[in-house]
Amino acid sequence: MKKIIIAMLLFFAVAYVMIVHYFPDVQINKYPDIQTVHEDQAIQKGWIPAILPESAYDIAETHDLDSNTLFGKFRYRERDEKALIQSMKTLSDRNDTMEWGNFLFKVDREKNQVKYRNKPRPAR
Repeated sequence: MKKIIIAMLLFFAVAYVMIVHYFPDVQINKYPDIQTVHEDQAIQKGWIPAILPESAYDIAETHDLDSNTLFGKFRYRERDEKALIQSMKTLSDRNDTMEWGNFLFKVDREKNQVKYRNKPRPAR
């Protein structure tokens, strides 16, 4: 009887490790426009920056709840570019990287596209 209990515990321990390791808690969301972002409350959840311009479209974000990492992108209409850029701060220590809140941004003005990620946590 002891061997069966030990075997069962070992089986469940191995199954747990495999599930956690091979199936990380990664979620990908795509939104056609800012209205859909608001409906999903993605800004309130912290997955999309509130700096998103009203003309934003083709919005996508990927977040990993296990590692607390977040990557995303969106496109915007040219009419919103000036206000968007002015609301961000350029980081002098990083090549063309801008910041706003807890997010880092790379703006491609030719494609009217912004890629963003959350700021990495400081090393402990």
